[in-house]
Amino acid sequence: MVQNLVYALIQVIHNLGAVTVVGAAAAALWRVGGDAVVQRWLAVLVAVVWAAQAASGAGFGLATFSFEGHLPDIHGLAVLALSLKIICAMCGFTLAVAYAKYHAAWSIRKRLLVWRVLFALGVTALSAAAFLRWFS
Repeated sequence: MVQNLVYALIQVIHNLGAVTVVGAAAAALWRVGGDAVVQRWLAVLVAVVWAAQAASGAGFGLATFSFEGHLPDIHGLAVLALSLKIICAMCGFTLAVAYAKYHAAWSIRKRLLVWRVLFALGVTALSAAAFLRWFS
């Protein structure tokens, strides 16, 4: 029962993070060229949530190790999906931090491109999660 509760709580954090990285990037796409303060705030939010995604993802492995004495047994397509999620998180975090720091010097075209990439990274990670879940 405790093990299921721990996994469920980690899953809640992970799910809320997934919807936030996708939703915040989608919201920002409609606001590119708009209020720079809002844009920066959204980029900071996306960076923080990508970090939370990485931490909660690691939390799944840590929980399994704590309860079962080994890391989750994944193979094949699940390993590829996990690798893709990790790459998305690293790139998303880095890009969101860069946006928050440098966006004022960027053209609207470049800002739009960055938000499109951040949106795509979020959708890719969210899609890979389904493969990780069902092929592990």
